[in-house]
Amino acid sequence: MTLPELGIDAVKAKVDTGARSSALHAFDVEVLEWEGLSIVRFKVHPLQRDSRRTVALKAELFDERQVRNPGGRLELRPVIQTAVELMGQRWPIELTLTNRDAMGFRMLLGRRAVRGKFAIDPGRSFLGGGAERADASSVI
Repeated sequence: MTLPELGIDAVKAKVDTGARSSALHAFDVEVLEWEGLSIVRFKVHPLQRDSRRTVALKAELFDERQVRNPGGRLELRPVIQTAVELMGQRWPIELTLTNRDAMGFRMLLGRRAVRGKFAIDPGRSFLGGGAERADASSVI
């Protein structure tokens, strides 16, 4: 999967229909005002098990939302809008930014992002790319 507007050409993602929103692993997240706009500045390690490759990004802040983390606690997360590209399709999504360093996937695609796009088969993995490319492909 790619996030072309952010310049991320490969990110391992998991589709999670139990999650409403989508999340991207981000750190050093800062919300600031710039030329009258709210901007979020952040860094990403797009590839699994690779903390050397760091991409520094900034995007317009779309919203801030309370989201339950995997431990069940509410946390306030910045939200950006960007395009996702997967299996020959490209569409806009809302993406929350949070530290997913301890998670198995750098990105989570929630049900809002995949609604009407794909049929989900929970018994299959790596349909968007081979398992041999798991660090640079999608999981559907």
